[in-house]
Amino acid sequence: MLTSKRRRRRAEVRSSGVLVPDTDDQGYKKMFRHMIALRQVARRSICSSAPRQVENKVPQKQKLFQEDNGMPVHLKGGSADALLYRTTMGLTVLGVGYVLYELVKAAFPQKKD
Repeated sequence: MLTSKRRRRRAEVRSSGVLVPDTDDQGYKKMFRHMIALRQVARRSICSSAPRQVENKVPQKQKLFQEDNGMPVHLKGGSADALLYRTTMGLTVLGVGYVLYELVKAAFPQKKD
């Protein structure tokens, strides 16, 4: 059975969505103050930051990836894409080879003397 104090507290939480600390619970009060302070610091640092001018590179990338030069789209990014592709294919071949090796090893177990 809930006490009237707990019922009131649950009603406050349901109505506002924010847990309001009890007056006799110092731990919640301290945590609540820290949360409010953190919210204020975060708001100040976001609002006071200088706007940065960022160059829009999307049209250049669209032009690069849409040109018809016979290359697959996953290699049009340059040498980093080619290296990533070759590394992925190499690891895939090694993984398939290892799986086949383990399957053969499991199919023909060693004889115990």
